[in-house]
Amino acid sequence: MKIEQCLRSRRVVTPEGVRAACVHLAKGRIVAVESWDAVPDGCPVEDVGDLVLMPGIVDTHVHVNDPGRSDWEGFETATRAAAAGGVTTLMDMPLNSIPPTTSVEGLLAKRKAAEGRIRVDVALCGGLVPGNANELARIFDAGAFAFKCFLAESGVDEFGYVKEAYLEVGMRHLAEIGAPLLVHAELPGPLEEAAPPELSPEEARRYAHYLASRPKRAEEEAVDMVFRLAERFKTRAHIVHLSAATALPILRRARDASLPVSAETCPHYLSFAAEEVPDGATSYKCAPPIRERENREVLWDALREGLLDQVVTDHSPAPADLKCVGSGDFMRAWGGIASLQLGLPAVWSGARARGRSLEDIARWMCEGPARLVGIFGRKGAIQAGADADFVVWDPEATWTIEAPRLEHRHKITPYEGRSLHGVVVATYLRGEKIYQRDREDPFLGTPRGSLLGRGNV
Repeated sequence: MKIEQCLRSRRVVTPEGVRAACVHLAKGRIVAVESWDAVPDGCPVEDVGDLVLMPGIVDTHVHVNDPGRSDWEGFETATRAAAAGGVTTLMDMPLNSIPPTTSVEGLLAKRKAAEGRIRVDVALCGGLVPGNANELARIFDAGAFAFKCFLAESGVDEFGYVKEAYLEVGMRHLAEIGAPLLVHAELPGPLEEAAPPELSPEEARRYAHYLASRPKRAEEEAVDMVFRLAERFKTRAHIVHLSAATALPILRRARDASLPVSAETCPHYLSFAAEEVPDGATSYKCAPPIRERENREVLWDALREGLLDQVVTDHSPAPADLKCVGSGDFMRAWGGIASLQLGLPAVWSGARARGRSLEDIARWMCEGPARLVGIFGRKGAIQAGADADFVVWDPEATWTIEAPRLEHRHKITPYEGRSLHGVVVATYLRGEKIYQRDREDPFLGTPRGSLLGRGNV
């Protein structure tokens, strides 16, 4: 195959490690990863010097909310944020849009809403809700890469949560079709027991009250139940946004027993600590909540040893009134943190401070999520045969987060004013540069992202 272009760096993050290399490209794919000076005669080459050349980030936990609640977040703004953050593939969650992706019709509505508006590749996730287990195979055949369910209130009426009896039905169906189940793992019983009595407006601003209302036990019991059913039905089960480090021993036992289970955590659980969250600062609200400093360090340890094997953002913007920005009411505010553009620098800042490597970042944020949804080989690594998706970034550079400069809708962020290491310089999608920092308009060309189907990856 004729090599059409080359991209090289002194620091290319490959599955075998970081090294100087020249990546040969043709027809939007990686043809080979050669030595740094192996440029075919006459082939155009872009040399990024000492900047890091890493696989484009794969973020499998993103709430776009389009159609239906595009005033919260839409495909155009979400994928601009993705491109600016070095994310080249995202998977959209099945709730918060109207209709939700709990039927074939809902999935098709998603695809229609995304067409022609996405700057990065997008995969869709179906939903398991009460009453739709018989639909799961059809949704999977129509192109969903995975399914998600809640075990407690989701926050929106059209996406109900499943109780254990129906979870059994759903997991049996998903095992039959070979689809992974992503679980928001909190159980309603412990949440109801921890619910506070009526609070005064001043009391409702206190983060400590919110934290106490989402006890670790709600996560522990949910994770235990999911893994018990995964063992029974042999369903691939994945815990999303794990926050409670006390649930990790349950994950360890399941992994030691070779159950088909895994778990992710998120940049905000690795960046912040409950002791630092100001009262009334609802930009920090998410569910499960940001927990104590000691809990955070145990999550980092779990990433280091590979017990947690991926970090994704759970990007979830909402309008200022839903976030109760004025009142600072933690109990009423929408739970969700938007960080699609900030995932890489947030995780890298914490990782470098703890002696972790560029290879760790690629494993947690590229390879792990790609493996979860079955697209590794095409996405998530710089290797022959993969899509030529890259992020070029400077891990030594720092920048201070200014909310107005973020690309997602509703510039509300707990990272405001925070100094982070890691600046994304450019992003490539299938060999074409789609983002270049420091241009007046950093987004190049028209949206050229693709809607992924399981048949075309």
